[in-house]
Amino acid sequence: MSERPVGSGTSGTSAATGVSGGPGGGRPRRRWLKAVIVFLLITIPAGYLAISAAQSRDGGEEKAEAAKAKGLSAGYPSRVQRRIYDVPVPQHSRKVASYETNSWKVSSLYVQFVTSRDGLDGFLAKLGTRRSALEKDAVTITREQAKKVGWQVGAAGHDWSGMVIKQKDPQPKLRITVRNDNPARPKVYVVSTITP
Repeated sequence: MSERPVGSGTSGTSAATGVSGGPGGGRPRRRWLKAVIVFLLITIPAGYLAISAAQSRDGGEEKAEAAKAKGLSAGYPSRVQRRIYDVPVPQHSRKVASYETNSWKVSSLYVQFVTSRDGLDGFLAKLGTRRSALEKDAVTITREQAKKVGWQVGAAGHDWSGMVIKQKDPQPKLRITVRNDNPARPKVYVVSTITP
């Protein structure tokens, strides 16, 4: 019986083959690793850019919503506001909305509403005036005031009239502009300003 030397034969060859990975050594593994690294180098920055773009878009939408929140709010102004700013919005008015601004120099209440002929007459009567005092084609609300709340007062193709009610300080000054496209349902825009 012949003895085989320890470490010789096929088992030793198999071990060597497993380590070498065949012809060319470990190159296939290195190519795979390179492919993964290249993939990560491309996808990570692309993913970061996509996330940044989404956050930027969301931020822009939030800013737009915040800007909207600063504008007119649907509904009647509070009773206190109506009393302080002397804006007696008629009952049963439609499309009522308001917006108040305050600073140490001046405070203003912006109000819009659609009413009836009688409603407009009653509103003006409470302010000590009448519909005949409305000046034809007069837009008394300034462009700057209108821009603040997105009003299109003075736009061509509409029937406008307006007036300014001046009172002694600290009583408010009212700029009233009316769109009379439908005389039975006039739309009224008011800016009441108080200077402390």
